Amino acid sequence: MTVKIVTDSLSDITKEIASEFGITVVPLTVLFGHEQYLDGVTITSEQFYDRLINGKVWPTTTQPTPALFAETYNRLLKETDELLVIDASGKLSGTYQSALNAKSMVEKKCRIEVIDTKKVAMSLGLIVIEAARRAKAGAGMDELLDYVGRAVEHAHFAVYFDTLQYLAKGGRIGKAKELMGSVLSIKQILTIKDGEMAPLTRKRSLTAGMDYLMNYAESFKNIIEIGIEHTTIPVEGDKLAERMKPLLSGNSKRIFRTRVSPVLGVYGGPGAVALGVLEKVD
Repeated sequence: MTVKIVTDSLSDITKEIASEFGITVVPLTVLFGHEQYLDGVTITSEQFYDRLINGKVWPTTTQPTPALFAETYNRLLKETDELLVIDASGKLSGTYQSALNAKSMVEKKCRIEVIDTKKVAMSLGLIVIEAARRAKAGAGMDELLDYVGRAVEHAHFAVYFDTLQYLAKGGRIGKAKELMGSVLSIKQILTIKDGEMAPLTRKRSLTAGMDYLMNYAESFKNIIEIGIEHTTIPVEGDKLAERMKPLLSGNSKRIFRTRVSPVLGVYGGPGAVALGVLEKVD
């Protein structure tokens, strides 16, 4: 039986990508006061960013419950007896722990492996996509576990923020907290290190920020896939994707252009652009 791949919506894998590669995405929840929405299921990115910018209620988020993961496992176990769950950083969300706890709620004899990648957004999403591609090609669980374990060292992430206000308000600023006193006109570029947000550099303009993301991607060798996301500035994401096309050659596959999902948008805020890069794993 084919190993089924599961992830959470912090991977920023869209419905279209999930369908193409046979990935199951367990959604986190966005809350506007007492109103609850499943990330990418009962609220679209367009609806979310409109409320984020124009609404008066500051949104919050919560991870999926173990029960929701268990429901997902039980549904998928009608088709297979092996599930590989590839989750976002446990330091940024309790989602990994929920996925782990759900294993004890499954009655069928099966194998469920849950991995904390210490990644987020498309640095996580690209690993999930490649794992799903390999699973569909017939890779077994042990082979997939070996691949993911090595791929986390070859998946890279950088994100340009117009403001860190949303990241700080949501309590996910991590090692970048010292940047909060910076001059407002300075734009921050962060990465993820040891599962937490950490500073990379700062730039004075959007243009300089996009140049940095380009140079950041160029610093890696044997790139097989790239993910470029935006919150509210699609034109900048499109232009960056066009600039990065020459970086993909040989065994490279494609550039994924997506929009930062609602849950991550709570922390990214307007005007953000994120980059994920996946290198070939030897």
